[in-house]
Amino acid sequence: MLKAHRLFRRGLITFCVAVPGIVILMAASLPPRVIDIVADKDNRFKIAKQKDPVITMRVNEVAVLRITAHRAMEWDDKDGSVHTFTINALKSKGWDFRLKDGVQQFPVVAPSEPGEYVVECTVKCGKGHDDMKMKLVVTP
Repeated sequence: MLKAHRLFRRGLITFCVAVPGIVILMAASLPPRVIDIVADKDNRFKIAKQKDPVITMRVNEVAVLRITAHRAMEWDDKDGSVHTFTINALKSKGWDFRLKDGVQQFPVVAPSEPGEYVVECTVKCGKGHDDMKMKLVVTP
């Protein structure tokens, strides 16, 4: 294990990030950034130390979304999803995650075009569901 850690730190190991339809091989000099998000029981997305949750990424940046989902007052999806993390404009690029109660991790690649994208929940999760939104801002 220690030997693997040393090789990882030297950038001698490569790793693969797979998103539906995309596979990216990267040198392991730096692991991808982990972005912590909460899909909360009050039907809101939250990011620590942010009043209004916004994810900022660079064009084509690789990251891992670590999303903690808490069951809200209602949920009606038969597969047990309590929320989703969906960007309709980027669904075909893999930005559509069904969230179960608990912590899940999702590798993502930022779009190749700068801009602002709306993240929303598509599971009717309770009162306030229609306002369960946040932003992804992609910079050059």
